[in-house]
Amino acid sequence: MTLAVRVPEELSARVPAEQRGPGLDRDGVRLLVSRGTEVSHHVFGELPGLLRAGDLLVVNTSPTLAAAVDGSVGHTRVVAHFSTRGDDGRWAVEVREPDGRGTTRARACVDKGTVVRLPGGGRLVAEEPLSPRGDRLWWARVSGAEVTAVLREHGRPIRYAYTERDQPLSVYQTVFALPVPDGSGSAEMPSAARPFTARLVAELVSRGVQFAPVTLHTGVASAESHEPPYPERFSVPGESARLINATRAAGRRVVAVGTTAVRAVESAAGADGVVRARAGWTDLVVTPERGVRVVDGLLTGLHEPEASHLLMLEAVAGRAAIDRGYEAAVRGRYLWHEFGDVHLLLR
Repeated sequence: MTLAVRVPEELSARVPAEQRGPGLDRDGVRLLVSRGTEVSHHVFGELPGLLRAGDLLVVNTSPTLAAAVDGSVGHTRVVAHFSTRGDDGRWAVEVREPDGRGTTRARACVDKGTVVRLPGGGRLVAEEPLSPRGDRLWWARVSGAEVTAVLREHGRPIRYAYTERDQPLSVYQTVFALPVPDGSGSAEMPSAARPFTARLVAELVSRGVQFAPVTLHTGVASAESHEPPYPERFSVPGESARLINATRAAGRRVVAVGTTAVRAVESAAGADGVVRARAGWTDLVVTPERGVRVVDGLLTGLHEPEASHLLMLEAVAGRAAIDRGYEAAVRGRYLWHEFGDVHLLLR
């Protein structure tokens, strides 16, 4: 799915909402609401009034990693983006080049056996491509250092060219993020949840909105070619599965906060629509053909017109709703990307 709209470059959110003016907090973003093809405009702080008592928000608790680490291949400077921790201790890694502006560009010359020297004496060796679809991400083994220690001591959040400057890791953590004992996490922030504050969560709870935590560790997206998602680690706890099933049985709405939450909960749903506790790896790609079995709505950021995530949005709300919503977002000068505005899609 590719949208016909063009997103002007100036609609990229370059800094977080709380840095755009005095007195602003994370929830100082706009909220576009699509109910079918009907569109309305709000601020994010109005979300409690747009939901109903008994509605359930499914949220991703994955913490964001300081996943970008400077290194070298021979005498060439590179940046390693640590994407996904494998069950065998290897990491899926994308090796990129500094672009001279504080961000990176794609690097095409990684082969089996390529060695990246890391700060602190670590050594990363590329072993095999993550997928036969391409060689952007490689399974790599690190020796001479613990990856979690390298990220903690030398890493920084992955930053893309449309942003204005580096930000501390705290800027990329959502209010729902929880530490993981093995050091796993998301290479890229589960950004749909970023506008939530503790104050807003408390107001939602006071109005009878419930929360179901799930976990999906997001890998490094393809900034240049918008590839479909790779397999990612996820977990849907038993209590969350029971809460989702009870909400649906009561005729209430299950609204996923972010495409990552959709992928997790739909991966745990059987053909009968019943969600069961499940953990492991998911290669599910939610498309209009596959449809959704569980979620009735989706709270998500605004995606680029050629992004693969739009297929999931179409599966939730239909093509006409996506077309109408994105046309309204461009006309209304909404802001795109992880620090941008938010879109609530209701079926």
